[in-house]
Amino acid sequence: MFWEKELRPIYFQSLKSVENQFKREERPLCLSSLKPLFRGKRDRELRMKRKSAAFVVHCALLTLVSVLTVRSKASNFDYGDALSKSLLYFEAQRSGRLPYNQRVLWRDHSALTDGLEQGVDLVGGYYDAGDHVKFGLPMAFTVTMLSWGVLEYGDAIQNVGEFQHALEAIKWGTDYFIKAHTSPHILWAEVGDGDTDHYCWQRPEDMTTSRQAYRIDEGNPGSDLAGETAAAMAAASIVFRKINPHYSHLLLHHAQQVKSENMWGFFRWGTKCGLFLFISFFFTHWRP
Repeated sequence: MFWEKELRPIYFQSLKSVENQFKREERPLCLSSLKPLFRGKRDRELRMKRKSAAFVVHCALLTLVSVLTVRSKASNFDYGDALSKSLLYFEAQRSGRLPYNQRVLWRDHSALTDGLEQGVDLVGGYYDAGDHVKFGLPMAFTVTMLSWGVLEYGDAIQNVGEFQHALEAIKWGTDYFIKAHTSPHILWAEVGDGDTDHYCWQRPEDMTTSRQAYRIDEGNPGSDLAGETAAAMAAASIVFRKINPHYSHLLLHHAQQVKSENMWGFFRWGTKCGLFLFISFFFTHWRP
């Protein structure tokens, strides 16, 4: 129907205008005696021009049809459904003891002893991609982006009925960050071993790979992880500022401590490096 009503008249009108244009250009030569010599060559040139013009018109109309089709499909795309499925993905990536309102029913509790060997509670958080390792840096980045998405597009998320699910996705990550920040200068960075984990493919409920935990502290700083984790909790604290003021204040408190840890580690190692370079330069260039 779209072709019959709108594109077909435009198509044939364009072809007709091109044909009329070249008909007007078929003027006889002034020297009639030379006309038989050049008629064949001129006719071939005109035919080539007509074919080229027709090809250009065809390409232009095909482009127009493609653009209109894409715009029509884009206008009919259900972004609310895409958002809902995206948040379901985060629920499928949950680690730990799952809540009663878990919507991904084929998942179950998993990794309930994370941190046990180290004497801390590291149950919860998100698995990374398709494996069972909990990497702190991508998890923190994810929570940061989720938080800013809610801050920027909260009304639109509310309109499609996914606001509560978005808050739950953020809080599942920040609850884990609070657990992982066991003291002002200690942040647990990773649970699981990527090398052994990537050698097998199994359900997280049945995993048998190492759950070794790793941390950053004053002796083993990690400014990138500390900075991103602080950013995630700070952004989430803005999200929950009016919804849950107590939780918002708790997140901000941890974010400030993690940020201080980040700066301390940077300053500490920066001072060591500076002292090392100074001593190296002194003994290399100093002569008695």
